[in-house]
Amino acid sequence: MTDLTPLNARAAALLDDLRARGLKLATAESCTGGLIAALFTEIAGSSDVVDRGFVTYSNEAKMEMLGVAGEMLAAHGAVSAPTARAMAEGALRHSRAGLAVAVTGIAGPGGGSPEKPVGLVHFGLAIKGRPTVHAERRFGDIGRAEVRLATVVQALAMIEAAIR
Repeated sequence: MTDLTPLNARAAALLDDLRARGLKLATAESCTGGLIAALFTEIAGSSDVVDRGFVTYSNEAKMEMLGVAGEMLAAHGAVSAPTARAMAEGALRHSRAGLAVAVTGIAGPGGGSPEKPVGLVHFGLAIKGRPTVHAERRFGDIGRAEVRLATVVQALAMIEAAIR
């Protein structure tokens, strides 16, 4: 089992920063299945900052819960920059949050292709009143748990960069 203490400390500091800015947080997660929201809600008192987490593992969930367009999913796929951006923007629209982070990727061990290999993750970060940010990471076929954990770490880094 990985020691999550450093991540817990980062999440606690982010909650303090979000609280100080009066920002609520929403997550839209596919490949992490709620791990980002779980990390934040592990911290006592997080309920005044964390508004909600959307676990949108299927395309149907992305469309129904976040309003991601089916045509866009058909054209670009679930694991794509447009989908990550749409997920983050949808999380803002369907919550009371001022900041939303979204992740969609291929954790493995299967499911990859030459164009979209195992370990590919797309990130979206939306803040009300600002352009949505996208990042792409190719973690490689390092193992399912490791891809998911690396995704959580990158999501924290994106939130940190956006608010500091």
